[in-house]
Amino acid sequence: MLNVGKSMSYRKTKVFSTSNLVKMSILGVLSFVLMLVSFAVPVFPGFLKIDLSDVPALIGGFALGPVAGMLIQLLKNFLHFITKTSTGGVGEVSNFIVGTAYVVPAAMIYHLKKDRTHAIIGVLVGTVVMAAVGALSNTYLIIPFYSNFMPIDAIVQMGTVVNSRIVDVPTLVLYGVTPFNIFKGLVIAVVTLFLYKKISPILKK
Repeated sequence: MLNVGKSMSYRKTKVFSTSNLVKMSILGVLSFVLMLVSFAVPVFPGFLKIDLSDVPALIGGFALGPVAGMLIQLLKNFLHFITKTSTGGVGEVSNFIVGTAYVVPAAMIYHLKKDRTHAIIGVLVGTVVMAAVGALSNTYLIIPFYSNFMPIDAIVQMGTVVNSRIVDVPTLVLYGVTPFNIFKGLVIAVVTLFLYKKISPILKK
């Protein structure tokens, strides 16, 4: 028990070392910058835009641990909240929840055994968790928030335009939001797996 406690304390201290805090800060700022560059994918409703801001958080989670990945997500959304928010923080809270749901499981699985197989399993599990959490977040947080400014029917219609099976909020989440989050998770996974081996030696110094 004592050894386990010392091990946990050591890992916690290591995560919050000065060097790691600097690395997390850099990755958090990079995530914020990437969050500003987004684009729509024609097969999904127009209000769903993809960005690569989860890539630095996932790289940080792989290199420095799941807590680091979560903190990078937190910093990214805090910076966006104080500079660019248009939702009074609701969008940032949702983005943090969904992004953390992706990064933390992926990093936890990768840290069980740091090899390519566990990295792939991690991002696949992270994608599934993100899709599930994203469905709940959009159903109970994001869509209700935007309905204060735009009628629900108009929001649903944005989905109907690209998929005739979208006729209400549940089908919007099922056929629009969830496939989008799965697609986004896979894109982030591919980019991260491509970049990680090139960047990780710098982060591990």
